[in-house]
Amino acid sequence: MTYSCLHTHTTFCDGESDVHTMCAAAWSKGFTSIGFSSHAPVTKKTGLTTGWHLPDERLEEYIDTIRREQKLWEGTLKVYLGLEVDFIQGLCGPADRDIQDLPLDYIIGAVHYVVSPKNGGLFAVDSPPEEFERGLEELFNHDGTALYNAYYDAYGAMISAGGCDILAHLDLVKKNNRRFTFFSPDSPEYVDRVEKIADLTAVARIAGTQTGGRSPVVEVNTGGIIRGRTAGPYPSLEIQRLLHKRHVPLTINADAHGPDQLGGGYEIARETMISAGYADMLIFEGRKDGRALWREEAL
Repeated sequence: MTYSCLHTHTTFCDGESDVHTMCAAAWSKGFTSIGFSSHAPVTKKTGLTTGWHLPDERLEEYIDTIRREQKLWEGTLKVYLGLEVDFIQGLCGPADRDIQDLPLDYIIGAVHYVVSPKNGGLFAVDSPPEEFERGLEELFNHDGTALYNAYYDAYGAMISAGGCDILAHLDLVKKNNRRFTFFSPDSPEYVDRVEKIADLTAVARIAGTQTGGRSPVVEVNTGGIIRGRTAGPYPSLEIQRLLHKRHVPLTINADAHGPDQLGGGYEIARETMISAGYADMLIFEGRKDGRALWREEAL
């Protein structure tokens, strides 16, 4: 199994280590490549100030730093430049022109924030437990169905808007469900929502292939496993089965925030993918003529 991780964070956002340390760790673990995906700046567009997004004023420094590492590791380790771009309905997303114009090797699309139907406030679905519990009560009247509907409404809008090479932690909304059980993943209503997301993903992939645009791949993200928040990867086995039926390819990422997390949970991810019916996964091979290049590798 080839080891790679395109979903990697450093001290430029909420990671624990610098870019060079993460590259060195990837190389020592036998990785063939590593990609960096700092949380894209949001403050200028949204007014949000967080401790986990790349500051607007450091974007150029971030790009220059990754490019220097690419040259330093040339011939030894493939180093790729990316961003994890938040989709916040009506405010920002991966398809934004300023994001598309950046010299990136790939773009990861993600939904962390949803809009409260109660007062229009923004709520991070992956908040720490105490903050999550308070937000679920104050912004969603403790209605788990309303929360996951808001999440998948946003995720579906992001997919339809386009601009992504990789779709991040597709069912991130379940992160706090292990503790609070605010929805049932087996309920007909929830299954219907994720089936529609799988449909949208398949349509977007076909459209990207036909038009020469970005054709999204779904990541199997082991971050929840690594940090003890979920028993399995994002997305779940059940959602992976839906994606497999629709011929949507998968790639494995750790969502690593430190050197020790690179490669974490990969064997669980691999076993889940096989159980879902997959015989292979995709490995990123760079960008050419505006298109992401991927190769298939047997699981």
